[in-house]
Amino acid sequence: MPAGASTRLTLGAGQRLKQARDFFRLKAGGRRLARGCLLLNWGDNPPQGISRLGVVASKSIGNAVVRARAKRLLREAFRLHQHELRVPSEVVLVARNSIANKAFADVDRDYLSAMRAAGLLKQ
Repeated sequence: MPAGASTRLTLGAGQRLKQARDFFRLKAGGRRLARGCLLLNWGDNPPQGISRLGVVASKSIGNAVVRARAKRLLREAFRLHQHELRVPSEVVLVARNSIANKAFADVDRDYLSAMRAAGLLKQ
């Protein structure tokens, strides 16, 4: 985001993937990429024309506190960089076991690495 831009960095309810069918659709027909502490599933051209995010943290990561923290970290990384997406995309971020003891800076670095490798960010 350019300096001085007044773009709001919010992640509203309409920008979240919540329905199981959306997750399954992206898993079946989307593309996948693993980087560091996360797995990225994505698809271009969402039906609503806006970028949407889904976050998954399985029980293998840890207890509810650890899973909730992992989801917060992944949502925050997407929220901060959502305006850098080159086209509206639907993204599912799956937390991997290594996220349990990572700081936000590490998660953000892994997120940016995955998004760049997928070609989803503007240059």
